Amino acid sequence: MYRECDFQVTIPFFIYMGQRVVMVPLQFGIPGGPELLIIGLFFLIIPFVLAYWVYNDAEQRGNENAAFWALAVGGLTFLTFFGGLLALAVYLWDRE
Repeated sequence: MYRECDFQVTIPFFIYMGQRVVMVPLQFGIPGGPELLIIGLFFLIIPFVLAYWVYNDAEQRGNENAAFWALAVGGLTFLTFFGGLLALAVYLWDRE
């Protein structure tokens, strides 16, 4: 199950056990990493961008509920991504 190595390494996937270094196998790669950061930033930035765009668009069209639409679209996009897209679709349908 474990492979033995004759040298010491400082990679966290190797465990030092007395006089031996034992490699712990990784089956699914590193949890997190840059992929998780990119996805996290995507899901944090998109709600703010959509809310900003909806607010500016509603203000330009003279909509009295511009802040409501921005909060609805931004909040629902943050909480449930597809709910935010649905709120955006309802806003786009209702804005004319």
